[in-house]
Amino acid sequence: MNEDSTLNRIVSVPPHGGRISFARLDGTESLSLSELYERAGRLARRLRDRGIEPGDRIGILAANCLEWVLLDLAALLLKAETAGFEPGKFDPDAGLAARYDIKLLFTDRPATAPGTVPVGEVRALSEEPEEPDADPLEPVVWGPRDVTTVKFTSGSTGPPKGLGATAGSIDGSLSAVQEIFEHSPGDDLFVFLPLSLLQQRYWIYSALAHGHDVTVTTYEAAFAALRRVQPTVVMGVPAFYETAKRQIEARLRRADGAQTPAQAARRMFGDRIRYLWTGSAPAAPATLAFFTEAGLPIYEGYGLNETCIVAKNHPGASREGSVGRVLPGKEVLLDEDGVIHVRSDHPVNDHYAYAAPGDSERVFEPGGTVRTGDLGHIDEDGFLFVRGRADDVIVLDNGRKVVVRPIEESMRSSPAVAECVLFCPAQTDLVGVVSPASLPADLDAIAAQLAATNAALAKDERISRVIVADTPFGIGNGLLTSQYKPRRARILAAHQGAIHDSKEGIHAI
Repeated sequence: MNEDSTLNRIVSVPPHGGRISFARLDGTESLSLSELYERAGRLARRLRDRGIEPGDRIGILAANCLEWVLLDLAALLLKAETAGFEPGKFDPDAGLAARYDIKLLFTDRPATAPGTVPVGEVRALSEEPEEPDADPLEPVVWGPRDVTTVKFTSGSTGPPKGLGATAGSIDGSLSAVQEIFEHSPGDDLFVFLPLSLLQQRYWIYSALAHGHDVTVTTYEAAFAALRRVQPTVVMGVPAFYETAKRQIEARLRRADGAQTPAQAARRMFGDRIRYLWTGSAPAAPATLAFFTEAGLPIYEGYGLNETCIVAKNHPGASREGSVGRVLPGKEVLLDEDGVIHVRSDHPVNDHYAYAAPGDSERVFEPGGTVRTGDLGHIDEDGFLFVRGRADDVIVLDNGRKVVVRPIEESMRSSPAVAECVLFCPAQTDLVGVVSPASLPADLDAIAAQLAATNAALAKDERISRVIVADTPFGIGNGLLTSQYKPRRARILAAHQGAIHDSKEGIHAI
């Protein structure tokens, strides 16, 4: 990484062209990227006046908004670190600031602790006119191993682990993605997952570097904003597309043949979609096929907080069932058990900044190579396939090893099933917990999918019964992570009684 890296260009050269928009349920606010940059510069000077220096850390605990983006960009201009805290997972108290070495904590939550600042003040600070004799900002250069931000894992178990993300890892990911997708003026990238997730900020950095548009919203407003915004690219997790698929299918049923799937999909996503991006969790093959056949090509990829983006399908290099070819700057190594290890030219880091003793050693190997815990293989053409988690391989009492992910994906192929997680309470048979796609649950459709799934499996792989949850899995009830991955341990705890009671659930015939 050098002074001409993407990140260093962002902090040294004002952007040319492009707009950033913030879509809410009640409307959309838009400003040019050059105005955003100017306002971030003014905010950076105000933060400097409040004592923020290079190497200091500011915290942001707020929903997606203009102020979030201004703070992040101002920190880059000061060579200060950010720590993005996801609302609902953290509270803006004095303990948070002390625990994570936060000098100022900006939040949209009620807070009275010393060092907390209402995020609403950020807008005013960025709009204040400059004093004629104000000192200019000192130029900054980010080195490849400099930490720009602390991100927190959304892991399915335990408290979030903090990980310092290096400038080199961010720049490597931005360059690799730009090489294969060629985002340019005319593109509008649609972002709705929390900005506390570092990858969501990539697309803002991409806009600043390449002059395209970017629209920021929230998950709650995403569907309402889509058609109004008319983006060219949507960045979403599989759960978002599965919800969209169900809504489109419902529209088709109501239209009773008056619309094609392509027309219904375009009515939801707008007429300018170039492609859809998905990752962070396994996507159901039926969902991927649905959108591709509807004329909205969707590309699945693979990566972790600890690795950034590792592999990605893209136009001209896409293979069904795979997560794409490994990106430049990454190397995938498979151990004797088929567990994926990732080596990076510019590692995210070689340890966690905040974690329990032993956590770093279980994941980070010498040189920053990451043991992912995922099982996979690479085909003869270089496409990576992920079969599931090594920890999610169930060993039956007869010694047979069952990889549960393909079985769970088969259950999720039913429109009646939003999620399915398998357990093996006595090491003899598999029991599933199903999160229904709607309430009341369509028990007949779930039973039919159970029969169809089992019909394609070997005897030891078949599901003996499924428990249908009374309440769908969600972020609010703690059964899904912020990236909509199931929290297996919590799902097991919530349904333990029914899982261990052989009389409960829908039984396989």
